[in-house]
Amino acid sequence: MISILPGTFKEMRSDVHTPEKYSIYQSVGDTVGPGGILRAMRTVPIYEDFTKAIRDICPDAWVINFTNPMSVCTKVLYDVFPGIKTFGCCHEVFHAQEFLCCVLKEINGINVHRSRIYTDACGVNHFTWITEAKYGNIDLLSLLPEFIDRFYEEGYFEREGQDRFAFRTDPFAYGNKVKLDLFRKYGVLAAAGDRHLAEFMPNQWYLKDPETVKEWQFGLTTVDFREKQQAERIAESIEMAEGRKEFPVVKSTEEAVDLMKALLGFQNIVSNVNMPNLGQMPQMPLGSIVETNCVFSNDQVKPVVSKPLPVTVANLVYRSCANIDATYEGIKERDLGKLYAAFVNQPLCSTLTMEQSMALFKEMCYNTREYLDDHFALDKYFK
Repeated sequence: MISILPGTFKEMRSDVHTPEKYSIYQSVGDTVGPGGILRAMRTVPIYEDFTKAIRDICPDAWVINFTNPMSVCTKVLYDVFPGIKTFGCCHEVFHAQEFLCCVLKEINGINVHRSRIYTDACGVNHFTWITEAKYGNIDLLSLLPEFIDRFYEEGYFEREGQDRFAFRTDPFAYGNKVKLDLFRKYGVLAAAGDRHLAEFMPNQWYLKDPETVKEWQFGLTTVDFREKQQAERIAESIEMAEGRKEFPVVKSTEEAVDLMKALLGFQNIVSNVNMPNLGQMPQMPLGSIVETNCVFSNDQVKPVVSKPLPVTVANLVYRSCANIDATYEGIKERDLGKLYAAFVNQPLCSTLTMEQSMALFKEMCYNTREYLDDHFALDKYFK
């Protein structure tokens, strides 16, 4: 299993906050947008080395990737070692299933666990869309208009065990207002949390400024908060290691253990993961990394052909696929010109002039050059 932070919080601070001088606000900054591009530039060279080591030392191993940007990380694993057995694992669709459980409970009075909900989800990581959702013979998407009428304005955070108004105090929570607004616009349900979804849309929609973000009931997670949280977690880990605090043994909401059991032949399971498009999303380019349902069984993962997206949504996802592929090709070829083209084509950069976009790209590259100089000729490109 691979889960890394490519760089440190110093580099993340540049990824997230440097674009703010151009009124570009990012709620996560690790997948798309200016921050996603720079994070990918740091990550791919590291993953190239990881992949070569897997190829040379343990070519038959199954590799589960958890690192963001998920699509780019999965892309490099398959590109450097085409024979690799790997997939990218993300929990965003699980939370959408939890949200649908809340819809079912509020509208029909039925209380079930998310594992009882069937969803057909497809797209790219953090920009997947649910085209069908059922509990038994109940069409859950048909319940959404009534749910929207009741809860759209006040917000509804879906996480089990947390208050549905947690978004008022928790910077990682959200009111699902973006998700429901997109459903109103397109008729299918975006699966990721609002903080990720907002970054795939033009920056005037949901991320125009901090006041707009607040109106849409999600938060801009600052690096200061992440640094504080890291310090608290390190201190807690030391307390547990020294026996001053009990180590809680509880099952997480992730599915990695279940997926490993399936690969070992103990069960079959269907789950959404990231793999190259072999035709499971006919509307997207072959070879692009897409996220769809897959069947896990003894030593194999087989993608399931997804239902088609509405053309308007497919166009949005296609643009994301193209940007991800262009970003990877630029890094693979160490071509800063191609990377700048992918950078300026990010929806969050849609309000920048060409001069502003180049200035921002240059500043962000130099801010994180400690991780880039071995791979990119920055001074030559930005001369």
